[in-house]
Amino acid sequence: MSTAGGVSKALERGKEIGCDIVQIFVKNNMQWFGRRPSPDELKRYANELAEERFSAVFGHAGYLINLAGPESTNREKSLKSLIQEIHFATDLGLPFLVLHPGAHLKAGEEEGFRQIVAGLDAIFRATSASPVCIALESTAGQGTCLGHRIADLATIYDRVEQPERLRVCLDTAHLFEAGYDVREPAGWDNAIREVESLIGLDQVVAIHVNDSKTDFGSRVDRHAGIGEGKIGKEAFRHIVNDPRFRDLPACLETPKSKDMHEDVENLAVLRSLKRGAENERGVDGKR
Repeated sequence: MSTAGGVSKALERGKEIGCDIVQIFVKNNMQWFGRRPSPDELKRYANELAEERFSAVFGHAGYLINLAGPESTNREKSLKSLIQEIHFATDLGLPFLVLHPGAHLKAGEEEGFRQIVAGLDAIFRATSASPVCIALESTAGQGTCLGHRIADLATIYDRVEQPERLRVCLDTAHLFEAGYDVREPAGWDNAIREVESLIGLDQVVAIHVNDSKTDFGSRVDRHAGIGEGKIGKEAFRHIVNDPRFRDLPACLETPKSKDMHEDVENLAVLRSLKRGAENERGVDGKR
């Protein structure tokens, strides 16, 4: 949900269309730095949360941040930007920020991993008083982006000084585009079993539920509405009914217009696929 007009507006927008879960950017996602929420804005945000409309609210780090790149002005900005975002997330009481691991920019995968780990170590030291975690997002692997293999995320876990500050966010479109065939239950299960064996299911804190505009294994990151892409509507039936993730927050990152009617439609499709959905939701659409 957009935070235009203030972070509390994101919750208002989510409430307006019947969301249970809201993901927000803690500042403009295409700028390096932002303004800390004012005390009045934090109060409005807290008042929205106090209504207990949402079962989870979490954040996503800005798209400019790249911890995998070589030493440069942009890398320094990436470190400072993420530190600022963790401070903002702390103010808002968010449990974690979803982060793309980054792109090595032709420096090589091993150097990219080294830079990611060094960056996370520095960031965690600089924000040692914060409980906010970083949820590494599985990626499509476009260009030189790391994180398209579950093993990539495991490598980062194995090397950081404070793995307790890490978590994982899975993205259905990214998994598919990276070569995990989630269209069939067996393919989805294979991917999740890999997460379980290499990292642990207890580390998965969220799922981005998106269809893909691009083909299986394309390594091109393009999201589509549920049932409007190459994954297909039926695949999301076994995804949303996976008992391992029954209580896990999931959110859409699908294309939408200002009136958010696409979100309403996509939520309706996903909820229609959920077994027992008619019994789990009340008259107001809330679980």
